[in-house]
Amino acid sequence: MPQRADQGSVRAVGEEDRGSPKPLAWVVIGLGLTAAAIVFATAPLATLVGPGRYALEGVLHGVSAGLFLVTATIGLFQAYRLLTGTVQHAAPLEFGSVANAFLAFLTILFGNRIYIFYRAPTGPRAYFLEQMPAIHKVFFEFKEFAALFTLPLGVAAAALFLVYREQLLRFRGLRSLAAMLLALTFFYLMVAFVLGAAITKLRTL
Repeated sequence: MPQRADQGSVRAVGEEDRGSPKPLAWVVIGLGLTAAAIVFATAPLATLVGPGRYALEGVLHGVSAGLFLVTATIGLFQAYRLLTGTVQHAAPLEFGSVANAFLAFLTILFGNRIYIFYRAPTGPRAYFLEQMPAIHKVFFEFKEFAALFTLPLGVAAAALFLVYREQLLRFRGLRSLAAMLLALTFFYLMVAFVLGAAITKLRTL
């Protein structure tokens, strides 16, 4: 009998560990630190930040967007698991959804700061309107509005996980709604990410 109790305790601890958000947190932190170490080891700080007025905001925007891409990709995988009913614990989903929403906020915050320079009389907007107006109308304006959708979608997903928690795993309708929110967050982020990279190649901010 004591031996069975010990086995049950070990099993309970194992189940608790699997439901902890710590593994996902360490993945995000580890990837962020690895990327930062590579960047700072291979690029001088002056070159990395650049001489522009909004250079620091540009770096912070790029870092937050890169981390957001990591958490959103994990969120897309979790969306698939929600649809297939293979998610066993809600804790990692709660942490990931909150991280998604927070990084969406930071990315939009720093992106809007850069947008001030973009719309300046001597900024890239004036160049695109004169040389390539379709780039501004389709690429940048669509990119900016598409990127804004990530914040309400991320907040809605986080609120869903935090409010319903374990109930969400038992009801297919809630799981489908959460999966849709995570998938749409990834979609709009990818649209903004790809178009932003293309604009930067055409005209450096």
